[in-house]
Amino acid sequence: MSLLRHETGTRMSRAVVHHDTVYLCGQVAKDPHADITGQTETMLAKVDALLESVGSNKHHMLSATLYLKDMALLEAMNQVWDTWVPKGCAPARACVEAKMASPELLVEISIVAAVAK
Repeated sequence: MSLLRHETGTRMSRAVVHHDTVYLCGQVAKDPHADITGQTETMLAKVDALLESVGSNKHHMLSATLYLKDMALLEAMNQVWDTWVPKGCAPARACVEAKMASPELLVEISIVAAVAK
């Protein structure tokens, strides 16, 4: 069985690759004090870097689950998302309102992607 864990700590791995599928742990903003636009931009930049580190990219996303502190932030988050997702490569997606691990966080994302070949 092909199973590789990346950046593994006590509680989680930042990414797990099983065969040709990549599973990312939840990614949050680099600056949790930024507004929803800033948080979304830096969160997605972290996704880009993590996917690249395991041989994938946003063109190979299969699914995305987005967690928002408040659904009133959905439109502003979607403006950043819509610019970031490559045309024709939108993943299956769910977006839910959730209580965040830290009160200043506004958005978190979990991604499943294929390994780029």
